This record gives sequence, C-alpha cells and structure tokens, in this order.
Amino acid sequence: MPASLQMETKLKGLALSEGYAIARVCMFNEHRHSSMPSYRIEAGNADAEIARVQEAIKAAAKRLNEIRDEVAERIGPAEAEIFVAQRMILEDQALDRDVAELIRRDLVNAETAVAHTLDAYEARMRDMKDAYIRERASEFGEIKHRLLDVLGNMRLSFVCSGDEHCQRGRNRVVVAKDLTPSLTVEIDTRHVMGFVTERGGKNSHAAILARAIGVPAVSGISDVLEKVGCGTEILVNGNNGEVVIWPSESTIMQVQASEPAHKQRVPVPVDPVAGFKVMANINTASDVTEALSMRAEGVGLYRTEIEVIAEGRLLSEDELFERYSSVVKALGGHAVVFRAFDLGSDKSLPFMPIPPEENPSLGWRGTRLLLGRMDLLRTQARALVRASVGSRLDVMYPMIVDKEQFLAVKQAFNEVTADLERGDIRHGVMFEVPSACLEAKEIYKVADFGSIGTNDLTQYLFAVDRDNELVAADFNPDKPALWNLITSVLAASKESGKPLSICGELAGDPKFIGRLMDLGFETVSVSSRRISVVRAAAMARQNRTT
Repeated sequence: MPASLQMETKLKGLALSEGYAIARVCMFNEHRHSSMPSYRIEAGNADAEIARVQEAIKAAAKRLNEIRDEVAERIGPAEAEIFVAQRMILEDQALDRDVAELIRRDLVNAETAVAHTLDAYEARMRDMKDAYIRERASEFGEIKHRLLDVLGNMRLSFVCSGDEHCQRGRNRVVVAKDLTPSLTVEIDTRHVMGFVTERGGKNSHAAILARAIGVPAVSGISDVLEKVGCGTEILVNGNNGEVVIWPSESTIMQVQASEPAHKQRVPVPVDPVAGFKVMANINTASDVTEALSMRAEGVGLYRTEIEVIAEGRLLSEDELFERYSSVVKALGGHAVVFRAFDLGSDKSLPFMPIPPEENPSLGWRGTRLLLGRMDLLRTQARALVRASVGSRLDVMYPMIVDKEQFLAVKQAFNEVTADLERGDIRHGVMFEVPSACLEAKEIYKVADFGSIGTNDLTQYLFAVDRDNELVAADFNPDKPALWNLITSVLAASKESGKPLSICGELAGDPKFIGRLMDLGFETVSVSSRRISVVRAAAMARQNRTT
C-alpha cells in the first residue's frame, strides 16, 4: 500500500544511540531456529552429540576471534573486547559440562541441549534486579543462536531478504526483538540507518556498539514486531527515543529542522583536568581497555561481583588473580579500587543459595554476607593480595554499617592472607548506608579512604526502591537531605586528611559536577563513556571561576 495511504503512528521507547534516520524496515529473522531438530537419542550416541557441541564451540569461538579483529580495526579496541567477553562465556567449562550432562541424562540431541542450557542461563540473568546484569542476559541468547547456527549450518538473515528494499547496498532500518552485539556489527552497517528493538538497555554491549558506529537506535518498543512489517517506512529518533511509523512529510521536516542528522558519535577523549580527578567504574577486567581509551585516571570502582555473576560460578583464586593482576598492570601505577564482592539482595547466584528473605535489600548482603561466607572472602582476598605484589591496590568494602563492622572484615581479610607476600594494600569504606555516613568521623579514624555510593545511599536514605516503578519518581538524589549527608562525610574526610571520592549516577551527571567541586570534592568515578562529559563540565566550572 502506498505510504500516502498509511496512517502515521508515533511510538515512544528508550533512546540508545543518538541521531535520526528514515528508511524502510528490514525484519530480522527471529525464528530461523524454530524448526531446529529436537529428538531423543540412544545412550550409545551421547558421546557423538557431545562431540558435535564441542566442535560447534570451537567454530563459534574462532568466528568470535575474527569478529574481534574486524571490530578492533573498524571501530576500536575497547569495542572489540566485547567479543572477547563473549568468547570467554562460550569457552567456559561450565557450559560444556552442563550441556554434556543434559545430553547424557535426558538423552537429547546437541541442538536441544544447547538451547535448553543457554535459555536457562538467560532466564536466570533476566531475573536479576541489577540492571547491568539484566542487560547482559541477551548475550547468552546470542551465544545460543551462534552455536545453533554452526550446528545447523545457518547464518544471520532477514525475513524480507529477497525484497528490493532489504537487498545488500540498500538503506534500511533493522527491527528485531533484541539488539545484540552480533546483529550490530556483523550485518552491513554501512547501509543500516537505524535499529529498533523491543528489548535492550542503554548500557548493553550492543547499545555501546551502536553508539560507536554512529547508528541511531531505540529500544523498549513493545510488540514492535507486530506493529511494523517488511518495507514499512519508519523514522528512528535516537535523540528522544521516538519511533514514527509511516511518518508524514511535516513530521520528517520537523525532525530534520530540530535534530542533528545521523552521524557518528563516538565519545572523544578529553585531557585530565588539573585538580579534579576523573576515574572509571568497571564491571569486568575487559572493561579496562575502554577506560584507558578515555584517559581514565585510574579505576575508582571495580564491581568485582559482576564478573562472577556473568560467569555463573565462583571463580577460583588463580582465575581471580589473573584478572585482577591484569587490571593492575594495565593501569600502570594509577590507583585501582576493588570493591569486595557485593553479593546478596538482587545478586544471588545458583552456586551460592541464600535463604528466602522478606526484604533482601535490608538482609544478608554486602559485607554482612562476606563475614558469613568466609570461603568467598578467603578466595577473593588471597587473589587480591597476590595481585598487589609490586604495586598498590585498594580494597573497598560494600554496605558497611559502622566502624566495628569495617574492623571485623578488615581483620578477617588479613587473617586469611597472613601467609602471603603483599604489596601496598589500603582498606576503605563504601559510604552507602546512612548509619555509616553519620559515623564517618569515627570510621575515618580506622579506614584509609572512602567513596560515597549515591545510588544505594539515595535508596536507603529516602526509603525508596529504585527498581520499583510505582515510586521511581521519588528516587531523586538532588534533595537537601542527601546533600547534607554527603557534605558531612566530606567534612570527616577533610578532617582526617584521608581521601574521599564519589560514584553513582550523581557523579556522572554533568549538572552536579560544579556543585561537587564547590563542596571540595577532588575525585569522582564514573562509567568510561561519561568521563569526557564530566571533564568538560569540570573545565567549564573552572573557567567560570577564573
């Protein structure tokens, strides 16, 4: 039907990557594995099916290495590390073990075992409350499809691949249920004008890649696969999250007049600002590459539990040592602050069952859990001490409630590592519980440093669940009560002569940087992609006062 006879429909989603684009829709083939063979096997054939899976893993890993090299050359080394992380999941012995166990136990074929195992992994990740972890869930689905493609000799495809508008070399907007890293970079992105999906968070690897290659992207459009079809003309506005189906000429003219055109928007590194240090928050060892590319002045928050959650198992002391030492070496003398495992609450794991709690956010989590699970503390502490040899390393304890708890966990750390050679290790406190903030003066008498975690502190101070949509409007850090508490902790830091940094969303918001500097903060820690905008805000504030 001609576009002139279609009714314009506007949909609102989440803006993932800036810019706008207008083109015809190509529907990603979500169901290419719907006819996947699924059948029972004889017990004597189990080893053959397991061998098929192992060969598929090798082939998929090889392809991921190729993609990594292509992305490193075309986009950059930081983005290429995304595919290293995927390969690590693919080659994890737990995946091989779980698939083999399912084949032998249920006597199912390779495809069925791969699909069931990775579906279970993905579902487990999607059930997590932590947004970062949920945004990584789709990568398990992507690994599943990658293995099924190898097993079935298939590849990425589009529903309308035979239609003129979807042929290679034609400009198009790709519509899919999930925006995955492979979809973002493996198709011919020179002619992909935009992405529209039902799912996918702003901090997902795929969203990072979309921004890196300069393609507008919008997610969170419910039932988008039913609302558009192959060949539908669509306008994707990655600046405000709007998607317009069959846009009218007036709508197109309005967007063209008011919004910057589709162009590459890779964050440009900004030189450090004198007197104001901007460090990086990282979630895994592989994230350090991006941090360095943005000229981070160290790592102010290494969320070590994310690495364990992503693996789905507790890594061994040697495995943790390898990762931690690689980060310390990569930073070349810059500070690295390792937050001890912040597990519990929304971060429970199958290998670490936690009894049901009526209010897990106020329950067995953070340092409380570490003191109750000395096996976790011992494994991590020994890996950290080994990584500290020949350098300086900072350990920060999460969810500290008072001075006594900090002393208890520090003593436990030292006891389980007493036999090891060590470098310069400092012990600090994450100020994210109001009671600790109110006792900051006493805590600074025994702690070496501190960092304010504004996300949890806001939640606990105002008794508002940050993941509850019913009260989301109340989750606002820009309130006098929070600023008063922040100021009091900073005063305790200044009096003790020991450092204090600030992390969380407030630290990465440029509109608060001037205020933090006026209060006397000299260090913030933010996500790598916020470093440049934070430095720009800091320079603007300095220019206003000189």
